[in-house]
Order: sequence, then structure tokens, then C-alpha cells
Amino acid sequence: MVSIDFAPHGVCSKNIHVELDDAGETIEHVEFTGGCNGNLKAISKLVAGQPVSKITSILRGNTCGPRSTSCADQLCCALDAAQAEARA
Repeated sequence: MVSIDFAPHGVCSKNIHVELDDAGETIEHVEFTGGCNGNLKAISKLVAGQPVSKITSILRGNTCGPRSTSCADQLCCALDAAQAEARA
């Protein structure tokens, strides 16, 4: 299993903990610290067990209010970082 903590930028959440399978292709677990608690718990449940590629294709580029990013978009960055770790 690949496990990382990612510090998101430009959003309310302060940390995104990501766990991927050994191959770095499937999301095992996601946990946000800070941010919109209910929404981020829901996102975490929805992405568990899903392929990274599917989730990033859906969520990448999502914005929040006037921000150019969102917690969902930052999750894509965290998933990218976790996949890079898996390939290292």
C-alpha cells in the first residue's frame, strides 16, 4: 500500500491523507483534515475503491467559489503525488 499526506494549497482543508493499492492504481482510503466536513467525508466514501484515473478525470479542475481550485481538485494533486510515490 502507498500512503502519503498531502498539504493542499488554496483551500480550507489542511491535509489530505491518501492510501492507494500497491500498484498505485486504486484508491483505498482518503481522509481530509479541515474543510467542509460533511462534503469531504462524502467525497472520501465515494472515491474509495475507485480507479485513480476515473476520479481524476471527474474531479480535476473543479473550483470552489472564487478560488481557482477546490478540495476535490487538490485531491487530484494528492492522487498524482501518491502515484508518483508508488512508481518511485
